[in-house]
Amino acid sequence: MIFAKKYTFLILAAVLTGSGIMAQENPAKFPLIPYPSQLVVAKGSFIITSKTNIVTASEFSNEATQLNQLLKMGLGVSLPIGKANKINSIKLVYDAAINAPEAYKLNIGPNGVLITAKDAAGVFHAIETIRQLLPVSVETGVVHKQLVLPAVSIYDKPAYEWRGMHLDVSRHFFSISYLEKFIDRMALYKMNKLHLHLTDDQGWRIEIKKYPKLTEEGAWRTFNNQDSACIERSKDNPDFVIDKEHIIQRDGKTLYGGFYTQEQMKGVVAYAAARHIDIIPEIDMPGHMMAAINSYPFLTCNGENSWGESFTKPICPGIETTYEFAQNIFSEIMQIFPSKYIHIGGDEVDRTSWGKSDSCKALMQREGIKDLPGLQSYFINRMEKFFNSKGRKLIGWDEIIEGGISPTAIVMYWRTWVPDAPVKAVKNGNTVIMTPGEPLYFDAQPDEYSVSKVYHFNPIPKVLNAEEAKSIIGAQANIWTEMIPSEKRADYMYMPRMTALAENLWTNQPDKYESYLKRLEQHYHRMDAMKIHYRLPDLPGLLNNYIFTTEGKLSINPPLPGLTVRYTTDGTLPTVKSAALPSPLSIKKPGLIRVAAFTALGTRGDVYNLQYTQQQMLGTVKIGATNPGLACTYYKAYFKETALMSSAKVDSVFTTNEIAVPATVKAPSFGITYKGYIDVPADGSYTFYLTCDDGGVLKIGPSVTVDNDGNHSARERSGQIALKMGTHPFLLNFIEGGGGFTLKLKYSLNGSVPQDIPAVWFKN
Repeated sequence: MIFAKKYTFLILAAVLTGSGIMAQENPAKFPLIPYPSQLVVAKGSFIITSKTNIVTASEFSNEATQLNQLLKMGLGVSLPIGKANKINSIKLVYDAAINAPEAYKLNIGPNGVLITAKDAAGVFHAIETIRQLLPVSVETGVVHKQLVLPAVSIYDKPAYEWRGMHLDVSRHFFSISYLEKFIDRMALYKMNKLHLHLTDDQGWRIEIKKYPKLTEEGAWRTFNNQDSACIERSKDNPDFVIDKEHIIQRDGKTLYGGFYTQEQMKGVVAYAAARHIDIIPEIDMPGHMMAAINSYPFLTCNGENSWGESFTKPICPGIETTYEFAQNIFSEIMQIFPSKYIHIGGDEVDRTSWGKSDSCKALMQREGIKDLPGLQSYFINRMEKFFNSKGRKLIGWDEIIEGGISPTAIVMYWRTWVPDAPVKAVKNGNTVIMTPGEPLYFDAQPDEYSVSKVYHFNPIPKVLNAEEAKSIIGAQANIWTEMIPSEKRADYMYMPRMTALAENLWTNQPDKYESYLKRLEQHYHRMDAMKIHYRLPDLPGLLNNYIFTTEGKLSINPPLPGLTVRYTTDGTLPTVKSAALPSPLSIKKPGLIRVAAFTALGTRGDVYNLQYTQQQMLGTVKIGATNPGLACTYYKAYFKETALMSSAKVDSVFTTNEIAVPATVKAPSFGITYKGYIDVPADGSYTFYLTCDDGGVLKIGPSVTVDNDGNHSARERSGQIALKMGTHPFLLNFIEGGGGFTLKLKYSLNGSVPQDIPAVWFKN
């Protein structure tokens, strides 16, 4: 085949002449995400018209149809599909020599396009690459007389087998149409696993014909505390308005919810399969089952459905009706979802009711089970045997390893505060999928560092050797929807982070980050065309609190071309009608300035609240003899806010010369006070950046400098203070509510690059 040989020669010539892949990279001309394994630019282009035909092998008929649908969006007509070998064709060819799963070769030249692959998934990925090379307007159905593809030779394959996204449809529900949009976006970026969290305490979302009450009753609820919190936030942000299509009136009550019928979900599964995305269903048990237990109270050990010490009461592993119920559920699930993977959850199980149950005690004695984690493992192992008998594989959250687990179960790691969990699983022989909360919980509020953290995340724990690392088959991002009540809010939370994860798991070349950012700029236009309500890039270099002595100046450079920064000074939210921010804005009196970026289409980015305070330089204090470091007080307790530490019992005291939590701290919840003095070397405006998970408050002198209080995921807050050279009182209160902590404090002087505070500055 002359066409194929021609482009093989081009690739070989590039290698022999030392041109190298990096030298050929052109983010402007080839804005591909994820970036291909190898890309060599050729001369010319291929013109697609209504006279172009598609030539395909029978193995790739579905992919030829997908390609034709894509091109029809741009040409307005379908192209003929056949097996005849013609010029001016797009050829889909089987190639047994391409060994890597999902791999493909794509050669585009003036006389045609050649896609070669061994499997259909590879052909489909090549088509998605073509999609990204076509004009953005194809996404909106704008008809062209011709479409132009740049000449290029690509060889491409994924770094990881599992490239996943997770969507919780239980806490807040999402329509069939949105699931299909979600699948389309995953396909565009070569993601291949969609994990649907179908059941939880807040709602049961999949029809089970043997137990109709699961959806008749369990799919609906009156507004809960999460809904109320979203309603409150919607006053400032319309993304928090609950999607009205999921609200009904029944028996005089307002109910929220919804569910998928089995036929509807089979349609979604087929839609995903055509795009080579595997849907993995999760029916979470033995915990998180309140929506089911409300209708079927025989599932618990005592017939009660309530909160235990930490989480809701689970179903009872000591009675046979539990297993009959579970097996009946999963038998119907397996009829809907052909995936070889079934997720059983297994997380956050409050086992206290099991310890009081006579049936559980009898089972433990009969089976030689030593403790309650072992009892949970008995349940999981028994369900795994049932899954295996049906030709399926069990996946569970990493808690399933606590009481012992078979090496054939697949472990999904999420608890960042248990870093040895994936290592223990690998050494037990388990396959592991990495989904750590930091940085892969996409329900956590994104900030200016989020995309970089996702892009540079390494799925392989450092302590694993090369052979052990093979047990890590990939990663996925999880979207928990307690505070995601709308499709727009979901879009905002996962885009553009999903693009960073896609390139991480497919390309796996961290040194391409700067190139990725340039390519991402062009992808925002495609997202606009696809009506994705993505999060705009952060406005650079902004603080939460500013100070000035006589006059302050505010200048903001928009992070993308075409963005306009608008502002208000009366406390109202910026709108498209608010004044554009001048460069610079002169500030002569204290107050709140609210700024936000807007696209040409009127989409608003995050609103930034910039508090300006007028102050003179804070004078130093006179102190006697001091010792190096800060005096610290440790409280072994749970606190919702830092102020509550003042009346708590002291556990211990220590001294430190750095803002860090000592390695000796093992309590899941605690508080630490860092107290003393900070000795600054020069007069100036000091900015402090406090990153906390959970909360922290920094005071320098008599006033709060940075307020980052409360229980929340890792986030940075900042503040300024004008200091004279010398010693100033220093107080930092930090709390950790449980689930893993982060504590960092940096400073800058008169706008310098943020850096760690030198240890010699601290005294007590």
